[in-house]
Amino acid sequence: MDKENKENKKQVPLRLQASLWKELNAWAEDDFRSLNGQIEYLLTECVKKRKKSGDS
Repeated sequence: MDKENKENKKQVPLRLQASLWKELNAWAEDDFRSLNGQIEYLLTECVKKRKKSGDS
């Protein structure tokens, strides 16, 4: 990741149920991503789908 992209990222505190954390963490490992990377990927995909469906 280049410096410009890193500077454009925002930090968000997030609390998750332990069971959801375990599921997301296992999924991230399966996809060779960090937990943070997996959450960002999933949120990005959801936003793309929302835009495509015209719900924006």
